[in-house]
Amino acid sequence: MTRTEDALRAELEERLRFEALLADLSARFVQVPADQVDRMIEEAQRRIVQALGLDRSTLLQRSEDENDLVITHAWVLPSFAPQPKLFASRDFPWVHETLLRQGIVRFATLEELPPEAAQDKDSFRAIQQKSNLIFPLASTGRVFGALSFGTLRAERDWPDVLVQRLQLMADIFANALARQRSEQALRCALDDVTRLKQQLEAENAYLREAAQAQPSDIVGNSPALKRVLAQADQVAFTNAAVLLLGETGTGKELLAQLIHRRSRRGDRAMVKVNCAALPPTLIEAELFGREKGAYTGALTRQAGRFELAHGSTIFLDEIGELPLELQVKLLQVLEDGQLERIGSTKTLTVDVRVMAATNRDLGKLLADGKFREDLYYRLNVFPIAVPPLRERREDIPLLVWTFAKQFGQALGKPVERIPQETMEALRHYPWPGNIRELRNVIERAVILSEGSTLRVPVAPAAGPAALAAPTLADAERAQIATALEQTGWRIRGPAGAAALLGLKPTTLESRIKKLGLQRLR
Repeated sequence: MTRTEDALRAELEERLRFEALLADLSARFVQVPADQVDRMIEEAQRRIVQALGLDRSTLLQRSEDENDLVITHAWVLPSFAPQPKLFASRDFPWVHETLLRQGIVRFATLEELPPEAAQDKDSFRAIQQKSNLIFPLASTGRVFGALSFGTLRAERDWPDVLVQRLQLMADIFANALARQRSEQALRCALDDVTRLKQQLEAENAYLREAAQAQPSDIVGNSPALKRVLAQADQVAFTNAAVLLLGETGTGKELLAQLIHRRSRRGDRAMVKVNCAALPPTLIEAELFGREKGAYTGALTRQAGRFELAHGSTIFLDEIGELPLELQVKLLQVLEDGQLERIGSTKTLTVDVRVMAATNRDLGKLLADGKFREDLYYRLNVFPIAVPPLRERREDIPLLVWTFAKQFGQALGKPVERIPQETMEALRHYPWPGNIRELRNVIERAVILSEGSTLRVPVAPAAGPAALAAPTLADAERAQIATALEQTGWRIRGPAGAAALLGLKPTTLESRIKKLGLQRLR
């Protein structure tokens, strides 16, 4: 065998060894986890440099400000010092621009660099670079880094076949780094979601605690109120349905909150639905949920209030206003805990305790065929009659002081004194609007009072039996407010406030706006 044949055979064996190395590295990078990519890249750099008899390999990536390329991975022969920290755009401007255009930089000697690379040539001399081959690293058409192989001891050529093979390695590095960046971005996004979830949970817990800390507990020591609270204690730890009966403004919702907090479900928020606040076309979706496309305008899937109340309590206020066609569905949920969203055939099972309230006479609604008898008996497991304020006058002074302190603190006008004649007038007033009316009167009085003494105007002729004589506007306001409360603020329809007052709905709406009436939540 001649020397030429020996050389060709040695070259072929070296090429086969290198191709075997590339195949091995390619296989290793296919399944490498994101947290091991950096170690794998530096190990691959070492093996390639040693296999080709090179001196150094450097990998650069975009800096945090995206304006430059900085070294993130490097391997150099132990006999050479690590490459100093350089800035591609400043020290190698021609190379930097070429890479950003996705061009390959290749030179066997520095003299091969073009005249416009004068600054680059000086920087290469400063780091003792003799020959170099640099590939751009790109993902989704955008260059994010560069991979360099070079010599420091002697110059060398870069045959096209070698460039092609190293280009494959550069592509593998680029894919691995792109995957690593994607996984890191996903991990950051998941961390943000977890952080926001924990924040929302903390905020919800805070809101629940804040709501419980507000002066919303039932205030009073009268025998009538004590009987009601005793009933609440008896039923709280059961899962029995509770029906709260009483005039508007007597605090039925507060009593429901109290029963819920003292129950085994009290660690979760109680879900409330006002059956009179929504039109019949929407209340079904509000209670039982809907699927996307269930009807015109249903652009998203919506979970119903019963689903939200799973494991907790649902409070159905103004239950007497629930349409007959929905009473059947409600009865099914109460009996077997099963429901279907609008537009769905899938049956959902929920564990919900039900409390309901009404200021209507359900017996009369039953007789008129406006309320189902079976639903009435299902809700009326444990009825509690909440007394009107006129039946618990002993509690009025305590309520007055509670509201006065509450509004005084909120308005920065602390109340320290309430005249005896004012308190007597408040105690003897019949309070048709009950606690809600008393609360509004005290709020107005705190706003109007000057100094630390609470003053509520009392009509001299009426004595202690009534508040100041109302003007015509006051009388109109009171009449409209009473009608709105009686109808649950439903304006239109045969059972609406407009029909009750003998007015057109548009006329009533105009007067409500003019008088500044707002519904208390």
